[in-house]
Amino acid sequence: MADTQQENQTAGPTPLGIYDRPKRASVTGIEIAAVALTVIWLGLSLTYFITMPDSATENTDGLRFVGAMLAIFMPVAMIWVAATAARSSCVMREESQRLQAAIDAIRHAYVMQSQRTVIGPAPLVSKKLDEIAEVTRKTETALATFQTRRDVSRTPLAPQEQDPTTEDQGSLELGTPAETLAPPLSSEDLIRALHFPETVEDEAGFAALRRALKDRQSAQLINAAQDVLTLLSQDGIYMDDLRPDLARPEVWRQFAAGARGRGVAALGGIRDRSSLALTATRMKQDPIFRDAAHHFLRKFDGMLIEFEKTATDSELTALSDTRTARAFMLLGRVTGTFS
Repeated sequence: MADTQQENQTAGPTPLGIYDRPKRASVTGIEIAAVALTVIWLGLSLTYFITMPDSATENTDGLRFVGAMLAIFMPVAMIWVAATAARSSCVMREESQRLQAAIDAIRHAYVMQSQRTVIGPAPLVSKKLDEIAEVTRKTETALATFQTRRDVSRTPLAPQEQDPTTEDQGSLELGTPAETLAPPLSSEDLIRALHFPETVEDEAGFAALRRALKDRQSAQLINAAQDVLTLLSQDGIYMDDLRPDLARPEVWRQFAAGARGRGVAALGGIRDRSSLALTATRMKQDPIFRDAAHHFLRKFDGMLIEFEKTATDSELTALSDTRTARAFMLLGRVTGTFS
């Protein structure tokens, strides 16, 4: 109830009473002026005929009588035609003002509704991302603690039982990056990470996301995808709402090999016109969004080139159904990447 009152106060009074039919006076100044002119003219005409000599009235035939009547009543008719035209002009002017006021009120209501739509979901998205980041930080801290423990399930080799091939192997130098020692990221974890966790309780999704963030190239792509998805959500565009036409795995392989044009046009399978229009407008008007989108497209393209070399057809299909891939399809179609 308070929100409704606040909106009414913000919108202000309805201009010109656009929802009420205007009450016009039955007699206006125009009619009064027309009546006055008519009385004056008829009075002058009557005075003329009264003061006319008798000889002139006796010689008046029928044609002259008709001409005299026309001379009397034609100006009266012209007076009332002008009065009617003036009255109609006033009415049209009032209707035009009411129509303009109605259009302004509708535009104001649309702007207010659009602001509520854009501003409303943004805090929810930010809150969800903050929760994801907090859970990720806690998990990384826990992992860093557990990594300092010895794996007791693994039986160490006795000195005489050690592999002789490792005797002459030199130790790693100081300053070796951690990603060099980490195992390579599996395709399943990469696909799951690019889809992002479904909810805060999605432990499998968070686990895959943590493993992907340890890989430098995957982390760059995930960060770029998070930036793009956050910016798109500000316009009410969410990847879960899009239902793209998925392309065949061979089309993805052709695109990874450098093919462009009609052969890979199926990758732009986004058909939502409103999302395409909003994204295209944002690309033209927002330089920050445009830079983030191009950065994301480059990172996804680089990842796809490496991923396609070892991926199976089923893995390519699963990759194309992730939220990150849907964002790539949307931005790629808007920017003409597939043409």
